[in-house]
Amino acid sequence: QVQLVESGGGLVQPGGSLKLSCATSGMIFSRYTMGWYRQAPGKQRELVATITRGGSTVYADSVKGRFTISRDNAKNTVYLQMNSLKPEDTAVYSCNANLYRADYWGQGTQVTVSS
Repeated sequence: QVQLVESGGGLVQPGGSLKLSCATSGMIFSRYTMGWYRQAPGKQRELVATITRGGSTVYADSVKGRFTISRDNAKNTVYLQMNSLKPEDTAVYSCNANLYRADYWGQGTQVTVSS
């Protein structure tokens, strides 16, 4: 049974930082493209960043230069380092694992950026 469990969300002031983690189990983690997505209230879910099994990364324009996605294949975990956070980054952040037709999601973690 594949499981993705996010952690690290919370309340942070504008300009602050958070690091999200997504621990996986029940899958061969190193084979999967991993991604972070977010959904703000009243908006559609959007891509934040992805990282392939080879380490290639893609970022949404809105987070380039502020967020960094990384993976640790030994720990079966993907991370999202978020710096210089803005109120518009407030959303539920979800982890995704994709390999061809296999597509798995975590339950999400809330990130709130507010003073």
